[in-house]
Formats: sequence, structure tokens, C-alpha cells
Amino acid sequence: MEYLRTVEAMHARAGSARADGDTLALVPTLGALHEGHIALVRRALEEADHVTVSVFVNPTQFGPDEDYDAYPRDLARDREILEALDVDVLFAPPVEEMYPFAGDDVLPNPLAWVSVEQLDEHLCGAYRDGHFRGVTTVVTKLLHACKPDLAVFGKKDAQQYVIIQRLVEDLLLDVDIVGVPTVREDDGLAQSSRNEYLDPNERAQATVLYEAVTAAQEAIEQGEQAASAVVRAMENELATAPDANVQYAEVVDARTLQPLDRLSPGQDVLAAVAVFFGDTRLIDNTFVQVPTSRT
Repeated sequence: MEYLRTVEAMHARAGSARADGDTLALVPTLGALHEGHIALVRRALEEADHVTVSVFVNPTQFGPDEDYDAYPRDLARDREILEALDVDVLFAPPVEEMYPFAGDDVLPNPLAWVSVEQLDEHLCGAYRDGHFRGVTTVVTKLLHACKPDLAVFGKKDAQQYVIIQRLVEDLLLDVDIVGVPTVREDDGLAQSSRNEYLDPNERAQATVLYEAVTAAQEAIEQGEQAASAVVRAMENELATAPDANVQYAEVVDARTLQPLDRLSPGQDVLAAVAVFFGDTRLIDNTFVQVPTSRT
């Protein structure tokens, strides 16, 4: 496996693979790899001849009160995992490579941003000002740096997944976005690098997120069309965890990410929750198609 740190080196490697007629896949990550990331890598290996995994903790998607400095980093372990999976390239650029003016005394901040409007108004976007602008900007940079034919993202970060799909479509980018279902622990908890922040009591309670989105799915599949009733089903489950501080429980259209009052037969919807346990913020979701007839 090649270990690359510069965009110039990444361009050269991608160009060489393309010259050989290979298809290229990119798996963008923040590192601290777990089974959820490994599922993305395995999907990429199935889809393409050449797989690049990027590890970059992107500062522009973290707010001032979020965990950028404390975010788990273990690049040596990440390299071992990716080598065992037979990944072709690990692209792990430093901040100054992705944001070349970060040290500028006069204009230290990025002046060029990529934004997808409206899709970030609800769910996580309502509580993380500027987060998705940071995500869409760095993803655009990574697509240009790595030049993939396809990029693989997890559906656990559902709002991110939908926004990136729209980004690619609106900007006519020549790359396919592949979504992989959420990878879960045996008890249902969605795998996340932030799970390691939970103490044993919080970890035991954290399964309530999965129980909440499962309750939403069951309500929808059983014919419930009032969004408020689906939300109430999620809130009832979340209320069983005494230490859960619920940030949101919402049902939105899966394409527009706008809140719904009524669910229409055949409509694709997204039921999603965000919950704090102490300072640790966890998310979960489910994509559901509203049945065309009551079961």
C-alpha cells in the first residue's frame, strides 16, 4: 500500500492508475477506523480496481465547541488495517495541504467554499452551523485530489450522504456516489468513532437510538402516515434512557430533507435522531419507503 501525503503525489498516482485502465474508488474518512469504515472499504474493493482511502480530520466541519482537538486519531493503526485489506493508497494529507493558506497572516481562512443550500437547514444542520459547508468543501477537494470514478459513503451519516449526492448532481461532477447501510454492533448501536467516549452506563443506554429509529420504521410500515405520530414513537423510546439528552427526532423527505406533516404512499422518508450522553453526541437513522397500501 502506498502512503501519500501531498495532492501532487495523489494526482500522479491517480493518473497512473487511469493510464492503466483501472477504475478508481475513494473512501473518505476521518480516521480512527472501525468496522463501519471497513464495510465501506470492502464495498469499494468490490466496485473498483484501485481503492484510495483518505484519512483527514477536517477542521472546517467542526464548530468552535466541538471535538476537533480531541477527535480520536491513530494513523498507525489505520495504516495496519488498510494494509490488511489490500487497499492501494492511503492518502493522509496534513491540514496545510488541504488548506494551503491556513498559515497566511493576512487571509488565513479559506476564501472558496462549496455549499449545498436548503438541505442543511434541518436535522444535524440546524444545530451545527457551518458543518455541512465544511463537509462539502473538503469532499470536493478530495474528489479533485483523488480523481475517483466512484466514492463510497456510509448511510449512517444520512444527511451528509444526501447532501453529497446533490452536490455531485448539481455540479455535474463525473463521479458516482455509493451508499453503504449502517454497520451496527450486536446490540444495534451504530458503529462510530465517538462510541469510545461513552462510559459503561452510557454505552448500555445508547442502544435506545436504534430502538427509536426501529420504532419509526415499524410505525411507517404498519401504515402510520402522520409524521407527528412517527416522531412520538421515537421520542417514547428515547425517553426510556434516563441519561439521554435528545437534540432532535425528526421525519423528513429523504430527497429534500424537509420536514413532513403527512407521509405519502410510495414516498421515501428518513427518520433520524441525535442524542447526547454527557458530551458525546450520537446519531442514527433509517430510510423507509411509505407503503402504498396499509398492511
